[in-house]
Amino acid sequence: MLTHTHRQDHCPKRQFRSQAVGLKRETSGSNESTTLTTSADDRNPVRDIPHYLGLFRSYLGRRLYLVFLLSFVASALEAVGIMMLLPLLRVLGSDGAPNQDGMTSWIMEAFGPLGVVDSTASILTFIAVTFVLKGLVLLFALGYTDYLRAQLLREVKTRLFDAYSHMQYGYYTSRDTGYFTNIVNAQISKLLSSFLALTNMGSQLVMVMVYVGAAFIVAWTFGMMAVGFGIVLFVIFRKLNVYVRKISRATSKEQGILAKLLVQAVQSFKYLTATAQGPKMSVHIDQSVKRLVGFELRNGLATSFTRAVREPAAVLFITAVMGVQVILLEQPLAPIIVAIVLFYRGFNAVMTVQQNWQSALSHIGGVELVRDEFVNQQREREPDGHVTLPPLTHGIELRNVRFSYAPGLRAVVQDVSMHIKARTSVALVGESGAGKSTIADLITLMLRPQQGEVFVDGVAGADTVRASWREQIGYVSQETVIFDDSIANNICMWAGDFRTDAGLMQRIQEVADRAHASEFIEELSDGYRTLVGDRGVRLSGGQRQRLFIARELFREPKLLILDEATSALDSDSEAAIQESIDALRGKITVVIIAHRLSTIKNVDHVFVFDKGRLVEDGEYEELRDRQGTKFGRLVAMQSL
Repeated sequence: MLTHTHRQDHCPKRQFRSQAVGLKRETSGSNESTTLTTSADDRNPVRDIPHYLGLFRSYLGRRLYLVFLLSFVASALEAVGIMMLLPLLRVLGSDGAPNQDGMTSWIMEAFGPLGVVDSTASILTFIAVTFVLKGLVLLFALGYTDYLRAQLLREVKTRLFDAYSHMQYGYYTSRDTGYFTNIVNAQISKLLSSFLALTNMGSQLVMVMVYVGAAFIVAWTFGMMAVGFGIVLFVIFRKLNVYVRKISRATSKEQGILAKLLVQAVQSFKYLTATAQGPKMSVHIDQSVKRLVGFELRNGLATSFTRAVREPAAVLFITAVMGVQVILLEQPLAPIIVAIVLFYRGFNAVMTVQQNWQSALSHIGGVELVRDEFVNQQREREPDGHVTLPPLTHGIELRNVRFSYAPGLRAVVQDVSMHIKARTSVALVGESGAGKSTIADLITLMLRPQQGEVFVDGVAGADTVRASWREQIGYVSQETVIFDDSIANNICMWAGDFRTDAGLMQRIQEVADRAHASEFIEELSDGYRTLVGDRGVRLSGGQRQRLFIARELFREPKLLILDEATSALDSDSEAAIQESIDALRGKITVVIIAHRLSTIKNVDHVFVFDKGRLVEDGEYEELRDRQGTKFGRLVAMQSL
């Protein structure tokens, strides 16, 4: 989990140089698209391998490199087994020569004391044992890689969720839901795929070095030619790898655009269907899907090319080298045969390296997006103070507070100073856009003022441990927050198992009754066990609002903020809930934001806002009856 002490360790921006994304997003009206561009930093993906490995190491530590060590052991065992073909051929007399070459002699001398080169049976047994051991080591290496992949999934998802739970509200509002959905689901999956491909590539690269090294020992001229051929392959595939990485980045960006469009379409399903405007949204979705299909097709063609040239290239090289070694250089056949076997294994490993590197690059866009998101989260992490607040005792004070949502925009709160005493009820009133909801967000410390300060019991907001304050707050807004779960769990927020805990169930029923939700709940066939659907879609607007209010009453907050909380209720329900709110007077602090002024008649104090400024405050009747007040005009407009 990310904490203050982990910021340095888990900040990929500090550990890895910035990558040029090589993409351009084009916008035409509401239609966004992603196009491929080329930058200087795109031209050598191999240079970035240490950076990508370092990124995964930041999550997994040095245990990542154990996979490569195991691959070395497995390939070394196989190389030894293959090289034992030399004494086997000598014993079988396949080369027809009375004297063996220098390498065969060396092997005979090295393994002679072990008694494994004395007969055909002993050599065959030794070869079989080495290959069995190689298989066991490789099995452990593959299983350990899968274990690391699972650990990587856990680390990335838990750290990212923890980061999201501490990000600044301003960063959240600057992004769309599709962006976060794309990162958490699609791009983390790409990161895992790239990890597997990159570790497999590293393992195969170790094998290449072992096999080619062994071939070099057996027949050095053959080894030199193998190295030269490997360099040729590297040059051939270099541009292809650059192209694949650019496609990967474009794909990841386009997936974010598509996720945003899909989320918006689903969330707006009722409106789009009722007004027959779904086809307009479908046009943008179809265009995004078409671009994604194009990217996937190009990536598939690149992968197919790599697979197609594998076998022909190996055969061409082997036949050419055999012709040179046997016909022109007249080298002994036995070492050439063993070297060819080693080379063929090495060549397969080389092509597997290329395929895995290409696969890693095809998912690297996801790796970079997740990396950059962690960088963003480190930069946008909500600052926290050092003072833990006890239960609210004295009150909340705003001193000369000014707030604007973006530089250059008009301040929505301007030079506001106000004091809300503990265990009193106050109302924030004014026309739409007057800054009332922004004041509420400043009180909860979701927003930080550019000027002035918010004090809770005399402690500045900047010095406050946010969680210690927000745990005391109940918040009911116009936009109901309902989870796809049972009614009971929506009220108690999974405080326990309501089906077996009689005390918990009694509390749930009590607050549902106080929120005037128990009547409609008990009419449902499954009662409190009823599943409400995504965002409470199976309930009416008024039912969702009452359920929302019941949840906040269940929490027993010290501060209850009601932002147009009864706007979706009928007059009878509104009046009943108003009685419940009035019953809280003197027990907790209540802040009410309301356009319908009939709901605030019984509050202790009224604050009147106009264009971000606090213009009046006082008791309800005093402001209503005072000559020429803005509040008096608002009351008159509503005929109260």
